[in-house]
Amino acid sequence: MNIFLRAKHWQIFLATFGLPFLFQIIMMVNIFSSLINNPNPHPEMVFEYFKFFPVIMLLFMGTLFGWLWSIAIGLQKFVPMAVKMKVKRFKIFFFIPIVYLFLILTFMGFIFGNVFNSNFFNNPPHGLQPDHLQLFLFMFMFIVPIHLFSMFCIFYCLYFVAKTFKTVELQKEVSFSDFIGEFFLFWFQPVGVWILQPKINKMIAEDTDTQKGLSDFQ
Repeated sequence: MNIFLRAKHWQIFLATFGLPFLFQIIMMVNIFSSLINNPNPHPEMVFEYFKFFPVIMLLFMGTLFGWLWSIAIGLQKFVPMAVKMKVKRFKIFFFIPIVYLFLILTFMGFIFGNVFNSNFFNNPPHGLQPDHLQLFLFMFMFIVPIHLFSMFCIFYCLYFVAKTFKTVELQKEVSFSDFIGEFFLFWFQPVGVWILQPKINKMIAEDTDTQKGLSDFQ
């Protein structure tokens, strides 16, 4: 957690947005370059690049969720004793979307690694088979509710992180109206990190100075 709490705003930005965006640009450039150089490209060649998409998502989501976890849990020691934070609920809601995203990325890796292969494109299925339709309906009925609940969990985590941040900053019990601005800054992280992370660095630096002063006094 200290790595995220002490990291500079530009470092968090690069890890969550800059590097994944750069990888996507490189991937798209390679795809278009292959299409231009080969007037009759095989579909398999295009889908080959999408195997790297789960890696990009892992880099983005891993850093983002690590940052949010570090703030929500790492700043708890600065929360006033009189303020009660529902940390246990946050931890439960935090890991639900992580498990969901892991399963989705694993499924995508399976699809790009096994379905979009030479056999699939050389022998494409003729029409939608009954088994395929049943599988699609099952996946739709299974994924949509979990996806919506995972979105709810993510918004709750943003709510909890923003509330923790503002509680530590003001050193008192806060309501949603007090930290609605921070909520949106955490939501739109590529912009919010430039404003929030310097304040977090300051909180950690002040605590370090306090601990050092107490140590020198003793």
